[in-house]
Amino acid sequence: MIDLNGRVVLVTGAGGTIGAGIARQFEAAGARVVRHRGREDGDLRTEARRVVDEAASEHGRLDAVVNNAGVQPVEPLADMTVEQWQSVVDSNLTAPFAITQAAVRHLPEGGSITHIASIEGSHPAPGHAHYAASKAALIMHARAAALEYGPRGIRVNAVSPGLISRPGIEEQWPEGVERWRAAAPLGRMGTPEDVGNACVFLASDLARWVTGHDLVVDGGVTARPTW
Repeated sequence: MIDLNGRVVLVTGAGGTIGAGIARQFEAAGARVVRHRGREDGDLRTEARRVVDEAASEHGRLDAVVNNAGVQPVEPLADMTVEQWQSVVDSNLTAPFAITQAAVRHLPEGGSITHIASIEGSHPAPGHAHYAASKAALIMHARAAALEYGPRGIRVNAVSPGLISRPGIEEQWPEGVERWRAAAPLGRMGTPEDVGNACVFLASDLARWVTGHDLVVDGGVTARPTW
């Protein structure tokens, strides 16, 4: 339904489950996708300009960026070191900041940037203090960037997924998957394609008046009362 023929999209972290799903949905919409498959850590913080410049030069233009690369380790807050905290912040917040700054040098009027955040940006889980804080900050970065780049016609949004299916998750975390399904009004985990569809929409002309928005893709879990 959405036609992105002729547009070039950079997807970071495209070697992972969600990133690959995002890339597939952009390709299904006709876009040419540059898949960044580098290490999904803080390296992007220092390599941002090279990654973006190479993406733009590969096809002679760059129309959209999806900042998907990130990490999600589990550490109790009481035992977390400064180095562990900083590593997550570098990957999940500083790298998208750097990619965004580099991308706006290439994006035309009507270009878009989408950060992959998380519902943990507002609903944290135990062991994820660094992750939840980085995703909350990433949502706010999208809003702040939307303000500053809006006059140039560049839109910046976030997508906040809930629990997304991946190979082996039902065997590795059966009780968590069952709790999720019981809590989700739609009764299932999300798929990488669900996240990809949200990103395609935000990069399309259908969202040309949408910026500074956090699009929650969670099957309705955050609508569930907590009392």
